[in-house]
Amino acid sequence: MIPDGLRYSREHEWVKAEGDVATVGITHHAQNELGDIVFVDAPAVGSAVTAGAVFGSVESVKAVSDIYSPVSGEIVAVNEALRDGPEAVNADPYGSGWIVRVRLRDPKELADLLDAAGYKAYVEGGSA
Repeated sequence: MIPDGLRYSREHEWVKAEGDVATVGITHHAQNELGDIVFVDAPAVGSAVTAGAVFGSVESVKAVSDIYSPVSGEIVAVNEALRDGPEAVNADPYGSGWIVRVRLRDPKELADLLDAAGYKAYVEGGSA
């Protein structure tokens, strides 16, 4: 349940870069740990985000958890469908459950993130 071709943060966010825009969401592991997502708080289009800094939160029936930006840049799109259907994060975290799209300030930051094998090892308690 860890797709190849994406990059992953140790805070359990995923990134799919296409050109200079990256789609960001939380991983299957993160949504599974949180349980049923009932609310997603994301920044507005035009907001700046910094790699490693909190940019929003997800609220589940268990807890509220911060979402950390895995990359730096400007928010160019927010998944508005999550306002009325936050459960998409649970149902399809790598598809319709995406949270924001970011115009990358420095695409080289992607190299600092884990690949699928590295993230799998990290989640399973190995060293990555």
